[in-house]
Amino acid sequence: MISLSRILAVFAKELVQMRRDRLTFAIMIMVPIMQLALFGFAIDTDPRHLPTAVELKDDGPLTRSFLASLRQSAYVDIVTIARREGEGERLLRAGKISFLIVVPENFERDFVRGARPEILFAADATDPVASSGAIAAAREIAARAFAPELDRLPTRLRGAPAPFEIIVHRRYNPAGVTAFNIVPGLLGVILTMTLIMITSIALTRENERGTIEALLSTPVLPVEVMIGKTTPYILVGVIQTAIVLGAAAHVFRIPFEGAPGAFALAAALFIFTNLMLGYMISTVAKTQMQAMQMTFFVFLPSILLSGFMFPFAAMPGWAQAIGQCLPITHFLRIVREVMLKGAGLADITGDLVPLAVIFAVLAVAALTRFRRTLD
Repeated sequence: MISLSRILAVFAKELVQMRRDRLTFAIMIMVPIMQLALFGFAIDTDPRHLPTAVELKDDGPLTRSFLASLRQSAYVDIVTIARREGEGERLLRAGKISFLIVVPENFERDFVRGARPEILFAADATDPVASSGAIAAAREIAARAFAPELDRLPTRLRGAPAPFEIIVHRRYNPAGVTAFNIVPGLLGVILTMTLIMITSIALTRENERGTIEALLSTPVLPVEVMIGKTTPYILVGVIQTAIVLGAAAHVFRIPFEGAPGAFALAAALFIFTNLMLGYMISTVAKTQMQAMQMTFFVFLPSILLSGFMFPFAAMPGWAQAIGQCLPITHFLRIVREVMLKGAGLADITGDLVPLAVIFAVLAVAALTRFRRTLD
């Protein structure tokens, strides 16, 4: 017969166990809070205020009016006026801007003559979702800018078509294929998920079984233990990278336009960084379950705040600040720039350096934590 007193006894026992396992309890509370914050405040599927550069080759009342209209637009934020030839293209290739708007020479003269001068609207289409809204609004923005000037034109130029033309170039992904954005980014997600989890669980398992104590009786240094235990998983990361690149090339027909050496350097650094993060988790977690929970706690913001699923530029400032601290954020940019934009080592330095800094911080933290564990 079921006894209420025995049920209450088991219930009280579980409460005591939960109180003792404070890390698991904290993660259980923090995960839903983190999800509410990320999905409620950080995620925006309709990106606005995307960074834009304007290249003015004709500076007059019409172009200044157009520039003012762009600044008032909710879709783009003008971050720079490109003065040198090719400056805007370099910014677009490096991922510093999402759009490049070029006003050609003699624009105002051709405008009033009815020659329909062309305004180039070049978009970084590696992320079709991020660029679609502004591309669709490009003609509306221009029409609003030139509306006051149209009333001053001769009657023959006021009707359709408009006395100017917007030419949209979708760079690096002209067809707007979603796989061009998702598949390269998936490499970072796979490496993050598997390497951190495998490393943290494998090392925590040794702590649970007590085999780590055997190392304490040897003259092996903490840094030697860290290198020896993480090195085998480098091969796992290399195999995963080869599988994703092979599928990208032969299954999804995604081009590889950039420098293989720059890509290899970034991939190696990213693999090392994930291994250090997994190693640090293993020095904090007491059980394999805790290690898995902590890995999930890292994995969720890595997916949502890195620009993998949602446009990074559309996130609020605090979410972007968190995203900049995640290794996957910088690696995703590097992968897309190298594979789709033909970037070389010089082009990816802006993300390679922060990734190296994150690796150094994690390595020092993991080594420090491991020494304390040994003591």
